[in-house]
Amino acid sequence: MLSISKCPTCGSNKIKKVRRKWTGKFHGQSYSVPRLEFHECPACGEKVYDREAMRKIEAHSPALVKARAS
Repeated sequence: MLSISKCPTCGSNKIKKVRRKWTGKFHGQSYSVPRLEFHECPACGEKVYDREAMRKIEAHSPALVKARAS
């Protein structure tokens, strides 16, 4: 489990863990991950994802459809 107390980009100590719908784009195609947990800094907007969050993003990504189908 990832524990962050300071934003790696701006140094703010206001970074916090959030859980919400995350949306991304791949070649103009939008996709989303419901209830994704990640750290977000309200000062600069930086988002930090742990390994589990990245796995969930990859599982929903259209970029990996062919890899999953193989």
